[in-house]
Amino acid sequence: LKSSYTVPCDDYVHVVEFSPFDSGNQYVVVGTCCFQEEDMEVEGVEFTTLRFFHHVLRMDCLAWSPESRLDNLPQLIRFCTAAADRKVRLLTSDLQNQHEVKVMEGHTSYINHLVFEPTEGKQMASVSDDHTCRSASACAVLRVISSPHTGGGWTPEAIFKEGTIRFYDLVTQQAILSLDCGQSPLMSADWCLANTIKVGAVTGSDWVICDITRSSYPQEKRWSRISSQLLVHHLGHPQPVMIGSATVGAGLNWQRSLPLCVIGGDRKLTFWMTEM
Repeated sequence: LKSSYTVPCDDYVHVVEFSPFDSGNQYVVVGTCCFQEEDMEVEGVEFTTLRFFHHVLRMDCLAWSPESRLDNLPQLIRFCTAAADRKVRLLTSDLQNQHEVKVMEGHTSYINHLVFEPTEGKQMASVSDDHTCRSASACAVLRVISSPHTGGGWTPEAIFKEGTIRFYDLVTQQAILSLDCGQSPLMSADWCLANTIKVGAVTGSDWVICDITRSSYPQEKRWSRISSQLLVHHLGHPQPVMIGSATVGAGLNWQRSLPLCVIGGDRKLTFWMTEM
């Protein structure tokens, strides 16, 4: 199955991230997408570039702040990035004349993932190969909460490469729950926004699903050892609901309101519309 839409880019896309909220090599491109499924006057996809942000190094991961807004004045764009220099950068812009970058240091190894607190966006957490999960508030100071981590979702949830997903309470800075995926390495994990008792993870060459109310071990495991393909699963079906032909990409992300995901790659963004 071929992709639904493609947007050409000037350089290789290393990271791509839809903003989950309502509102290049060394560049961050912020833009809006409108799809024909949202507006009948649009043919295919309409991509509008809002601003280019120069980035000192190639960006490895990005997280959007829920404070970002385009539907009210003044407009505000806020997101954080991580790069090979082991620093977290908080970028804020009004898309006019005001632009601010705060640099946060503290990690001593590769930063694998960033996530904002999704309600107000006043806190951000980062996880790293230096065996720490660190949090930052609006004052932009990283502090240690907690082995190496690879991804996360907000409580925050920290992902240990040896196969453990651990949940932290930011008030007490203590682990309150852990899930054992049963194998390693643990490549990534995410929390289901629509059903918060479900946590999905890629471990080894399998995709596993955990239920935090039932057991510390996976409730379901699905095979994902197919190269150069995009597999879309539905929790209610034993087989993938869509298998797409896709070269190895950089970044995989879901759109907030449509059954649509995007993959970054060599000078293009590739969008896949699924039928659930």
